[in-house]
Amino acid sequence: MKLNLKRPLAFFDLETTGTSVGSDRVIEIAIIKLLPDGSEQSQRWLVSPERPIPLETSLIHGIYDDDVKDAPVFKTIAQEVADFIADSDLAGYNSNKFDIPMLMEEFLRAGIEFSLDGRHFVDVQNIFHQMEQRTLKAAYRFYCDKDIINAHSAEADTRATMEVLLAQIERYADTEWEDKKGNKSIPVVNDVAALHEFTNLHRAVDFVGRMVYNEDGHEVFNFGKHKGKRVEEVYEAEPSYFSWIMQGDFPLYTKRKAEEIHKRWLQNRPKPVKADNKAEQQPKQQQDNNRLKKDFQKPHFKPHNQQHHNNSNNNYNKPFKKKEEPAEPVNEDMLQMLANKFKKA
Repeated sequence: MKLNLKRPLAFFDLETTGTSVGSDRVIEIAIIKLLPDGSEQSQRWLVSPERPIPLETSLIHGIYDDDVKDAPVFKTIAQEVADFIADSDLAGYNSNKFDIPMLMEEFLRAGIEFSLDGRHFVDVQNIFHQMEQRTLKAAYRFYCDKDIINAHSAEADTRATMEVLLAQIERYADTEWEDKKGNKSIPVVNDVAALHEFTNLHRAVDFVGRMVYNEDGHEVFNFGKHKGKRVEEVYEAEPSYFSWIMQGDFPLYTKRKAEEIHKRWLQNRPKPVKADNKAEQQPKQQQDNNRLKKDFQKPHFKPHNQQHHNNSNNNYNKPFKKKEEPAEPVNEDMLQMLANKFKKA
C-alpha cells in the first residue's frame, strides 16, 4: 500500500545508552524516508556516546562498546542527519515520547538548529495502543503476521514500524473509534495530518510531557505541585519557578519551550503604569519652596555667605551710616586757597 504524502515522511528509530532523555546518549540512528512518489531513501549511523554503554542496555539492543569505539560522535554527524530529514515529517514507534525528544536533545547539544515547527509527527505506537494495546513485537505479528528478525536493532525495528503503519491504515480504513468523551470518528486514514492528530491526543508541549496543552490550547504543567495549572499563571504567581526549571535536571528541549513561554509572558504581561514625572516633582518642589519661604521669614535666618561676617559684626541688621566728624574752623590758609582757585589767569 502506498501512503498519500504531500512531503517526505521519515520513519526513524534510535538505540541509546539508556532511557533518560536528559542524560543518556544516542548510539545508533536508522532512518527510512518515504517520498511522495513512493520511493524511499535510508540512512544508518553508529555513534560514539563518549561514555561506556551499560551492559544491561547492550544486552537489549546488541550494541557494545567495541562496536562504537571507532564511530563518530554525534556532533560530527549532526548536520548530516538534520539535512537528511530537513524536509520531512517524522514517524516512529513511541517516537513522540522518546525518539523525537532524544534526537532534539542531541541536536541542541551539538549546536544544530532543527525546528519542529510545522512538522507532522506520527507515533505508530499510539495508534496501536489506542486500537489494540500491544507492543511492537505483538503489533508486527498482529498486523503483518510476521516475527521481527533481529529485534531491538534500530534497522529491524524501523522497518517493522513502517510495515505496521501501512497495515494499520488498511485494517482500520473504515473502523470507528470512540474517545473518552464519547465522540466517534474514523481516525486511522491514509493522511499524515490526520494521523498526526490521532497520535498526539495528549498534545505534549515538549514531547516528554512535562507541559501539555489543555482543552483551550493553553500550556499547563503536567507534573509537580503546579500540575494542571497554566504555565503563564505560575510564572506570574511564582516567578522563581521558571529559574528552578532552567537550573533543574530537565531535558534541554523542555527548557527551551519553558523559555519560549516565559519570553511570551514577559512581552504580553501588562506593563506597570508610570506616574507623570512632573506630577511627582511638583508637590515636592512646592514643599521645598514653602519651606524656604518660611525659613526666610524667620528672624534668625541669614544667608549662608553672610553668617561669618555677622558673627564678627553684630550691627549687620543696622542701616549703614557714614561716621560723622566735627568741622574744622575756617582759617587764612583756606581762604587763600579759595582765592587762588577762582582768580582769573
